[in-house]
Amino acid sequence: MWILLTVCLISAPDNCREERISWSMDTRDSMACLLHAQETIAQWQSTHRQWKIRNWRCVTKRDLPTDI
Repeated sequence: MWILLTVCLISAPDNCREERISWSMDTRDSMACLLHAQETIAQWQSTHRQWKIRNWRCVTKRDLPTDI
């Protein structure tokens, strides 16, 4: 599973980007990710204080967006 974050700079809220966190759990259950990903997101936020998380979601590897 992957956690996709949409994050924006606190000092420039229009400057946003996507961050990807590989979230390994024995299950591929997206509901489990939704229930337990908050701790991982909080850890990411604690080391990236200049960014504000606007949105996040869980996706499987096959559903991971590809860059063009």
